[in-house]
Amino acid sequence: MNNFQDIINSGKPTLVDMFATWCGPCKMMHPILEEVKQHLGERATIIKVDIDQNEALARQLGIQSVPTLLIYKNGAIVWRTVGVQSASTLIQALESFM
Repeated sequence: MNNFQDIINSGKPTLVDMFATWCGPCKMMHPILEEVKQHLGERATIIKVDIDQNEALARQLGIQSVPTLLIYKNGAIVWRTVGVQSASTLIQALESFM
């Protein structure tokens, strides 16, 4: 993931979905993330990172379970959770860092 640092160093909050293609709960997150993106538009960035294709980053972040959701603001992790989350939970978390 070449531009990961550029994306997370942005001033706007960035939601990072650490997922795996073989993970059932991860697949459930896709429509939820779409709903969050539709609600927040350009006020937040949402990216998905496949842990199997980005093993070094997953190790660096200490990812042990997927989906792991992280919110970055100005390059720092400001929020982290594991497991499927509702759109309202994610929207509220992102809005708290705007």
